[in-house]
Amino acid sequence: MENDQFGFEQNYKGGNDYEYESDQESDDQEVIPQEDIKPFRIGITHGDVNSISYEVILKSLQDDRVFEYFTPVLYGSSKVASYHRKALNMGETAFHVIRSAGQAEDKKLNLVNVITQEVKVDLGQSTDVAGKAAYLALEAATLDLAEGRIDAMVTGPINKQNIQSKDFNFPGHTEYLAGKFQSRDYLMLMVSQSMRIGMITGHVPLRDVPSLISEELLLQKIRIMNNTLVRDFGIRKPRIAVLGLNPHAGDKGVLGVEEETIIIPAIQKACEQGMLAFGPYPADGFFGSSTFSNFDGILAMYHDQGLIPFKSMAFQAGVNFTAGLPVVRTSPAHGTAYELAGKNQASPESFREAIYLAMDVVRNRRLFDEINQNPLKISALEEDSDKDKDELKSLEDDSDQIIL
Repeated sequence: MENDQFGFEQNYKGGNDYEYESDQESDDQEVIPQEDIKPFRIGITHGDVNSISYEVILKSLQDDRVFEYFTPVLYGSSKVASYHRKALNMGETAFHVIRSAGQAEDKKLNLVNVITQEVKVDLGQSTDVAGKAAYLALEAATLDLAEGRIDAMVTGPINKQNIQSKDFNFPGHTEYLAGKFQSRDYLMLMVSQSMRIGMITGHVPLRDVPSLISEELLLQKIRIMNNTLVRDFGIRKPRIAVLGLNPHAGDKGVLGVEEETIIIPAIQKACEQGMLAFGPYPADGFFGSSTFSNFDGILAMYHDQGLIPFKSMAFQAGVNFTAGLPVVRTSPAHGTAYELAGKNQASPESFREAIYLAMDVVRNRRLFDEINQNPLKISALEEDSDKDKDELKSLEDDSDQIIL
Protein backbone atom coordinates (compact mmCIF):
# COMPACT_ATOMS: atom_id res chain seq x y z
CA MET A 1 0.00 0.00 0.00
CA GLU A 2 1.36 3.41 -0.99
CA ASN A 3 2.24 5.74 1.86
CA ASP A 4 0.18 8.87 2.37
CA GLN A 5 1.84 11.84 0.65
CA PHE A 6 0.10 14.66 2.50
CA GLY A 7 0.42 15.47 6.20
CA PHE A 8 2.47 13.41 8.62
CA GLU A 9 2.55 9.79 9.68
CA GLN A 10 0.75 9.47 12.99
CA ASN A 11 1.81 7.26 15.85
CA TYR A 12 0.02 6.88 19.14
CA LYS A 13 2.06 4.66 21.41
CA GLY A 14 -0.44 3.17 23.83
CA GLY A 15 -0.73 5.89 26.43
CA ASN A 16 2.67 7.44 25.69
CA ASP A 17 3.23 10.56 23.66
CA TYR A 18 1.19 11.11 20.53
CA GLU A 19 3.78 12.00 17.94
CA TYR A 20 3.95 13.31 14.40
CA GLU A 21 6.94 12.11 12.42
CA SER A 22 8.27 13.94 9.39
CA ASP A 23 11.44 14.28 7.39
CA GLN A 24 14.21 16.21 9.13
CA GLU A 25 13.66 19.94 8.81
CA SER A 26 16.17 22.00 6.86
CA ASP A 27 17.73 25.13 8.35
CA ASP A 28 15.80 27.44 6.04
CA GLN A 29 12.44 25.71 6.49
CA GLU A 30 9.81 27.90 8.11
CA VAL A 31 8.67 26.45 11.41
CA ILE A 32 5.20 27.41 12.61
CA PRO A 33 5.15 27.88 16.39
CA GLN A 34 3.11 25.20 18.12
CA GLU A 35 0.96 27.80 19.86
CA ASP A 36 -0.10 29.20 16.46
CA ILE A 37 -1.45 25.87 15.21
CA LYS A 38 -5.15 25.71 15.98
CA PRO A 39 -6.30 22.23 17.06
CA PHE A 40 -8.98 20.50 15.05
CA ARG A 41 -12.45 20.68 16.57
CA ILE A 42 -13.80 17.12 16.52
CA GLY A 43 -17.48 16.46 17.26
CA ILE A 44 -18.24 13.16 18.98
CA THR A 45 -21.72 11.65 19.29
CA HIS A 46 -22.36 9.54 22.37
CA GLY A 47 -24.12 6.70 20.51
CA ASP A 48 -26.20 4.20 22.49
CA VAL A 49 -26.02 5.10 26.20
CA ASN A 50 -26.49 1.46 27.24
CA SER A 51 -23.54 0.24 25.18
CA ILE A 52 -19.76 0.51 25.42
CA SER A 53 -19.87 3.84 23.60
CA TYR A 54 -19.26 6.11 26.58
CA GLU A 55 -16.56 3.76 27.82
CA VAL A 56 -14.49 3.90 24.61
CA ILE A 57 -15.08 7.65 24.26
CA LEU A 58 -13.94 8.46 27.80
CA LYS A 59 -10.96 6.11 27.59
CA SER A 60 -9.89 7.73 24.32
CA LEU A 61 -9.97 11.17 25.94
CA GLN A 62 -8.64 10.16 29.36
CA ASP A 63 -5.08 11.25 28.62
CA ASP A 64 -5.42 15.01 28.25
CA ARG A 65 -2.24 15.20 26.17
CA VAL A 66 -4.39 14.38 23.13
CA PHE A 67 -6.01 17.81 23.56
CA GLU A 68 -2.81 19.31 22.11
CA TYR A 69 -3.96 18.03 18.70
CA PHE A 70 -7.73 18.31 18.77
CA THR A 71 -10.53 19.87 20.77
CA PRO A 72 -13.30 17.36 21.49
CA VAL A 73 -16.95 18.38 21.49
CA LEU A 74 -19.02 15.54 22.93
CA TYR A 75 -22.73 15.58 22.07
CA GLY A 76 -24.53 13.75 24.85
CA SER A 77 -25.62 14.13 28.44
CA SER A 78 -23.46 15.31 31.30
CA LYS A 79 -25.47 13.17 33.73
CA VAL A 80 -25.09 10.05 31.61
CA ALA A 81 -21.40 10.78 31.09
CA SER A 82 -20.93 11.17 34.84
CA TYR A 83 -22.77 7.89 35.43
CA HIS A 84 -20.41 6.03 33.11
CA ARG A 85 -17.37 7.79 34.54
CA LYS A 86 -18.33 6.60 38.01
CA ALA A 87 -19.27 3.08 36.86
CA LEU A 88 -15.88 2.72 35.18
CA ASN A 89 -14.02 4.25 38.14
CA MET A 90 -12.30 6.72 35.83
CA GLY A 91 -11.53 9.34 38.44
CA GLU A 92 -12.30 13.02 38.08
CA THR A 93 -12.57 13.41 34.32
CA ALA A 94 -13.73 17.02 33.99
CA PHE A 95 -16.50 17.96 31.58
CA HIS A 96 -16.73 21.50 30.28
CA VAL A 97 -20.50 21.74 29.78
CA ILE A 98 -21.49 24.14 26.99
CA ARG A 99 -24.68 25.05 25.13
CA SER A 100 -23.18 24.93 21.64
CA ALA A 101 -20.00 23.97 19.82
CA GLY A 102 -19.21 27.66 19.37
CA GLN A 103 -18.48 27.85 23.09
CA ALA A 104 -15.95 24.99 23.02
CA GLU A 105 -12.59 25.72 24.63
CA ASP A 106 -9.28 24.19 23.63
CA LYS A 107 -7.58 21.65 25.92
CA LYS A 108 -10.90 20.77 27.56
CA LEU A 109 -13.40 17.95 27.18
CA ASN A 110 -16.35 20.00 25.98
CA LEU A 111 -19.83 18.50 26.34
CA VAL A 112 -23.00 19.75 24.67
CA ASN A 113 -26.12 18.62 26.55
CA VAL A 114 -28.54 17.48 23.84
CA ILE A 115 -30.92 15.90 26.35
CA THR A 116 -32.73 17.98 28.94
CA GLN A 117 -34.77 15.28 30.65
CA GLU A 118 -33.54 12.40 32.80
CA VAL A 119 -32.18 9.42 30.90
CA LYS A 120 -32.47 5.96 32.39
CA VAL A 121 -29.36 3.88 31.73
CA ASP A 122 -29.90 0.12 31.43
CA LEU A 123 -26.45 -1.24 30.72
CA GLY A 124 -26.42 -3.96 28.10
CA GLN A 125 -30.06 -3.46 27.12
CA SER A 126 -31.67 -2.10 23.98
CA THR A 127 -34.26 0.53 24.93
CA ASP A 128 -36.31 3.14 23.11
CA VAL A 129 -34.88 5.82 25.41
CA ALA A 130 -31.35 4.93 24.31
CA GLY A 131 -32.39 5.07 20.67
CA LYS A 132 -33.92 8.54 21.07
CA ALA A 133 -30.87 9.82 22.94
CA ALA A 134 -28.57 8.50 20.20
CA TYR A 135 -30.60 10.26 17.52
CA LEU A 136 -30.66 13.61 19.35
CA ALA A 137 -26.86 13.60 19.62
CA LEU A 138 -26.47 12.65 15.96
CA GLU A 139 -28.89 15.33 14.84
CA ALA A 140 -27.16 18.09 16.83
CA ALA A 141 -23.67 17.10 15.70
CA THR A 142 -24.73 16.81 12.06
CA LEU A 143 -26.17 20.32 12.13
CA ASP A 144 -22.97 21.74 13.60
CA LEU A 145 -20.92 19.80 11.04
CA ALA A 146 -22.98 21.24 8.20
CA GLU A 147 -22.60 24.76 9.61
CA GLY A 148 -18.83 24.40 10.02
CA ARG A 149 -18.82 24.69 13.81
CA ILE A 150 -16.87 21.42 14.01
CA ASP A 151 -14.25 20.16 11.55
CA ALA A 152 -15.26 16.49 11.59
CA MET A 153 -17.62 14.09 13.34
CA VAL A 154 -16.81 10.78 15.01
CA THR A 155 -19.94 8.77 15.78
CA GLY A 156 -20.35 6.41 18.70
CA PRO A 157 -21.96 3.03 17.95
CA ILE A 158 -25.74 2.93 17.71
CA ASN A 159 -28.36 0.18 17.76
CA LYS A 160 -29.86 0.22 14.27
CA GLN A 161 -33.17 -1.06 15.60
CA ASN A 162 -33.95 1.13 18.60
CA ILE A 163 -32.94 4.35 16.83
CA GLN A 164 -35.61 3.89 14.16
CA SER A 165 -38.30 6.57 14.22
CA LYS A 166 -40.11 9.01 11.94
CA ASP A 167 -36.93 11.12 12.04
CA PHE A 168 -34.48 8.29 11.48
CA ASN A 169 -35.59 5.72 8.93
CA PHE A 170 -32.23 4.53 7.66
CA PRO A 171 -30.16 1.32 7.83
CA GLY A 172 -27.33 3.19 9.57
CA HIS A 173 -25.18 6.30 9.92
CA THR A 174 -23.89 6.13 6.34
CA GLU A 175 -27.30 6.35 4.69
CA TYR A 176 -28.53 8.97 7.18
CA LEU A 177 -25.60 11.29 6.45
CA ALA A 178 -25.85 10.73 2.70
CA GLY A 179 -29.48 11.86 2.92
CA LYS A 180 -28.70 14.85 5.12
CA PHE A 181 -26.00 16.11 2.78
CA GLN A 182 -27.93 15.11 -0.35
CA SER A 183 -25.10 12.96 -1.60
CA ARG A 184 -25.67 10.10 -4.03
CA ASP A 185 -21.96 9.48 -4.50
CA TYR A 186 -20.94 7.95 -1.18
CA LEU A 187 -19.08 4.85 -0.12
CA MET A 188 -18.79 2.93 3.14
CA LEU A 189 -15.01 2.57 3.48
CA MET A 190 -13.31 0.49 6.17
CA VAL A 191 -9.79 1.67 6.97
CA SER A 192 -6.88 0.10 8.83
CA GLN A 193 -3.10 0.13 8.65
CA SER A 194 -3.16 -2.84 6.26
CA MET A 195 -6.11 -2.13 3.95
CA ARG A 196 -8.88 0.18 2.81
CA ILE A 197 -11.96 -1.68 1.63
CA GLY A 198 -15.26 -0.27 0.39
CA MET A 199 -18.58 -1.94 -0.32
CA ILE A 200 -20.39 -1.66 -3.66
CA THR A 201 -23.65 -2.48 -1.88
CA GLY A 202 -24.00 -1.64 1.81
CA HIS A 203 -26.65 -2.50 4.35
CA VAL A 204 -28.95 -4.55 2.12
CA PRO A 205 -30.14 -8.17 2.30
CA LEU A 206 -27.80 -10.59 0.56
CA ARG A 207 -30.61 -11.86 -1.68
CA ASP A 208 -30.91 -8.37 -3.20
CA VAL A 209 -27.22 -7.93 -4.04
CA PRO A 210 -27.14 -9.50 -7.55
CA SER A 211 -30.01 -7.34 -8.77
CA LEU A 212 -28.35 -4.18 -7.42
CA ILE A 213 -25.00 -4.78 -9.12
CA SER A 214 -24.81 -2.79 -12.35
CA GLU A 215 -22.09 -1.44 -14.58
CA GLU A 216 -23.14 2.11 -13.73
CA LEU A 217 -23.02 1.46 -9.97
CA LEU A 218 -19.60 -0.19 -10.15
CA LEU A 219 -18.14 2.65 -12.18
CA GLN A 220 -19.60 5.15 -9.73
CA LYS A 221 -18.06 3.37 -6.71
CA ILE A 222 -14.68 2.98 -8.44
CA ARG A 223 -14.71 6.70 -9.13
CA ILE A 224 -15.59 7.54 -5.51
CA MET A 225 -12.83 5.22 -4.27
CA ASN A 226 -10.30 6.79 -6.61
CA ASN A 227 -11.28 10.33 -5.61
CA THR A 228 -11.16 9.66 -1.88
CA LEU A 229 -7.77 7.94 -2.09
CA VAL A 230 -6.39 10.96 -3.94
CA ARG A 231 -7.98 13.77 -1.91
CA ASP A 232 -8.54 12.23 1.52
CA PHE A 233 -5.53 9.90 1.75
CA GLY A 234 -2.98 11.76 -0.35
CA ILE A 235 -2.26 8.97 -2.84
CA ARG A 236 -1.51 10.44 -6.26
CA LYS A 237 -2.19 7.38 -8.44
CA PRO A 238 -4.14 4.86 -6.36
CA ARG A 239 -4.40 1.23 -7.40
CA ILE A 240 -7.86 -0.24 -6.88
CA ALA A 241 -8.76 -3.93 -6.78
CA VAL A 242 -12.32 -5.05 -7.57
CA LEU A 243 -13.57 -8.35 -6.19
CA GLY A 244 -15.85 -10.75 -8.05
CA LEU A 245 -19.44 -11.49 -7.05
CA ASN A 246 -19.48 -15.25 -7.57
CA PRO A 247 -17.20 -18.03 -6.26
CA HIS A 248 -13.88 -18.03 -8.14
CA ALA A 249 -15.02 -14.75 -9.77
CA GLY A 250 -17.43 -16.79 -11.88
CA ASP A 251 -14.78 -19.02 -13.52
CA LYS A 252 -15.35 -17.29 -16.85
CA GLY A 253 -19.11 -17.79 -16.74
CA VAL A 254 -19.24 -21.32 -15.32
CA LEU A 255 -20.29 -20.16 -11.83
CA GLY A 256 -22.07 -16.95 -12.78
CA VAL A 257 -22.05 -14.37 -15.54
CA GLU A 258 -21.98 -11.08 -13.60
CA GLU A 259 -18.19 -10.85 -13.84
CA GLU A 260 -18.24 -11.17 -17.64
CA THR A 261 -21.29 -9.03 -18.35
CA ILE A 262 -21.07 -6.31 -15.66
CA ILE A 263 -17.90 -6.19 -13.57
CA ILE A 264 -15.22 -6.53 -16.28
CA PRO A 265 -16.85 -3.92 -18.57
CA ALA A 266 -17.06 -1.49 -15.63
CA ILE A 267 -13.37 -2.01 -14.83
CA GLN A 268 -12.45 -1.46 -18.47
CA LYS A 269 -14.39 1.81 -18.57
CA ALA A 270 -12.70 2.97 -15.37
CA CYS A 271 -9.30 2.32 -16.95
CA GLU A 272 -10.33 4.20 -20.08
CA GLN A 273 -11.14 7.17 -17.81
CA GLY A 274 -7.64 7.12 -16.35
CA MET A 275 -8.22 5.15 -13.15
CA LEU A 276 -6.02 2.21 -12.18
CA ALA A 277 -8.66 -0.47 -11.55
CA PHE A 278 -7.95 -4.22 -11.65
CA GLY A 279 -9.92 -7.43 -11.30
CA PRO A 280 -12.26 -9.05 -10.75
CA TYR A 281 -10.44 -11.08 -8.10
CA PRO A 282 -11.87 -14.13 -6.31
CA ALA A 283 -12.23 -13.00 -2.68
CA ASP A 284 -10.90 -16.16 -1.02
CA GLY A 285 -7.59 -16.28 -2.84
CA PHE A 286 -7.26 -12.50 -2.86
CA PHE A 287 -7.16 -12.28 0.93
CA GLY A 288 -5.69 -15.72 1.57
CA SER A 289 -2.61 -15.00 -0.55
CA SER A 290 -2.13 -11.43 0.75
CA THR A 291 -2.68 -10.06 -2.76
CA PHE A 292 -4.66 -7.27 -1.07
CA SER A 293 -1.40 -5.70 0.15
CA ASN A 294 -0.54 -4.69 -3.44
CA PHE A 295 -3.45 -2.24 -3.64
CA ASP A 296 -4.34 1.11 -2.13
CA GLY A 297 -8.08 0.38 -2.13
CA ILE A 298 -10.35 -2.64 -2.52
CA LEU A 299 -13.98 -2.79 -3.58
CA ALA A 300 -16.11 -5.68 -2.33
CA MET A 301 -19.45 -6.51 -3.93
CA TYR A 302 -21.40 -6.79 -0.67
CA HIS A 303 -21.18 -6.13 3.07
CA ASP A 304 -19.88 -9.41 4.47
CA GLN A 305 -17.50 -10.07 1.57
CA GLY A 306 -15.58 -7.00 2.68
CA LEU A 307 -16.26 -6.85 6.41
CA ILE A 308 -15.36 -10.44 7.29
CA PRO A 309 -11.72 -10.27 6.10
CA PHE A 310 -11.40 -6.67 7.33
CA LYS A 311 -12.57 -7.40 10.86
CA SER A 312 -10.60 -10.65 10.97
CA MET A 313 -7.43 -8.62 10.46
CA ALA A 314 -8.28 -5.23 11.98
CA PHE A 315 -11.12 -5.62 14.47
CA GLN A 316 -9.36 -3.83 17.34
CA ALA A 317 -8.16 -0.83 15.35
CA GLY A 318 -10.40 -0.63 12.28
CA VAL A 319 -12.27 2.54 11.34
CA ASN A 320 -15.43 3.17 9.31
CA PHE A 321 -15.11 6.24 7.06
CA THR A 322 -17.94 7.59 4.90
CA ALA A 323 -16.22 8.52 1.65
CA GLY A 324 -17.78 10.86 -0.89
CA LEU A 325 -19.48 13.26 1.53
CA PRO A 326 -18.67 16.98 1.55
CA VAL A 327 -17.95 16.58 5.29
CA VAL A 328 -15.73 14.21 7.29
CA ARG A 329 -17.28 11.43 9.36
CA THR A 330 -15.62 8.39 10.93
CA SER A 331 -16.60 5.80 13.52
CA PRO A 332 -15.09 2.77 15.22
CA ALA A 333 -15.44 -0.49 13.31
CA HIS A 334 -17.25 -2.19 16.20
CA GLY A 335 -20.86 -1.98 17.33
CA THR A 336 -22.65 -1.53 20.65
CA ALA A 337 -21.16 -4.67 22.29
CA TYR A 338 -23.90 -4.79 24.93
CA GLU A 339 -22.29 -7.88 26.47
CA LEU A 340 -19.29 -5.75 27.55
CA ALA A 341 -21.21 -2.67 28.72
CA GLY A 342 -20.23 -1.52 32.21
CA LYS A 343 -17.52 -4.15 32.64
CA ASN A 344 -14.54 -1.90 31.88
CA GLN A 345 -13.29 -4.42 29.30
CA ALA A 346 -13.84 -2.54 26.02
CA SER A 347 -10.78 -1.43 24.07
CA PRO A 348 -10.74 2.24 22.98
CA GLU A 349 -8.24 1.59 20.18
CA SER A 350 -10.75 1.63 17.33
CA PHE A 351 -12.42 4.80 18.57
CA ARG A 352 -9.08 6.50 19.09
CA GLU A 353 -8.04 5.57 15.55
CA ALA A 354 -11.35 6.97 14.27
CA ILE A 355 -10.45 10.34 15.82
CA TYR A 356 -6.98 10.31 14.30
CA LEU A 357 -8.27 9.31 10.86
CA ALA A 358 -10.80 12.17 10.98
CA MET A 359 -7.96 14.62 11.64
CA ASP A 360 -5.87 13.09 8.85
CA VAL A 361 -8.68 13.43 6.31
CA VAL A 362 -9.45 17.04 7.27
CA ARG A 363 -5.76 17.92 6.95
CA ASN A 364 -5.35 16.09 3.64
CA ARG A 365 -8.46 17.68 2.13
CA ARG A 366 -7.33 21.17 3.07
CA LEU A 367 -3.87 20.63 1.62
CA PHE A 368 -5.20 19.00 -1.56
CA ASP A 369 -7.72 21.79 -2.13
CA GLU A 370 -5.06 24.43 -1.48
CA ILE A 371 -2.51 23.06 -3.94
CA ASN A 372 -5.19 22.49 -6.59
CA GLN A 373 -6.77 25.93 -6.51
CA ASN A 374 -4.76 27.11 -9.53
CA PRO A 375 -3.24 23.99 -11.08
CA LEU A 376 -0.69 24.23 -13.86
CA LYS A 377 -1.28 22.45 -17.12
CA ILE A 378 0.18 18.95 -17.21
CA SER A 379 3.23 18.70 -19.43
CA ALA A 380 3.93 15.76 -21.72
CA LEU A 381 6.58 14.48 -19.32
CA GLU A 382 4.04 14.33 -16.48
CA GLU A 383 1.36 12.40 -18.32
CA ASP A 384 0.40 9.07 -16.80
CA SER A 385 2.08 6.03 -18.21
CA ASP A 386 0.97 2.41 -18.18
CA LYS A 387 3.82 1.35 -15.90
CA ASP A 388 1.55 0.71 -12.91
CA LYS A 389 -0.82 -1.38 -15.01
CA ASP A 390 2.06 -3.40 -16.44
CA GLU A 391 3.45 -4.09 -12.97
CA LEU A 392 0.13 -5.45 -11.77
CA LYS A 393 -0.80 -7.31 -14.95
CA SER A 394 0.92 -10.43 -13.63
CA LEU A 395 -1.41 -10.44 -10.62
CA GLU A 396 -4.45 -10.79 -12.88
CA ASP A 397 -2.74 -13.43 -14.99
CA ASP A 398 -1.90 -15.46 -11.88
CA SER A 399 -5.21 -14.98 -10.08
CA ASP A 400 -6.55 -18.40 -11.04
CA GLN A 401 -3.45 -20.10 -9.67
CA ILE A 402 -4.08 -18.99 -6.11
CA ILE A 403 -7.56 -20.46 -5.93
CA LEU A 404 -8.10 -23.97 -4.64
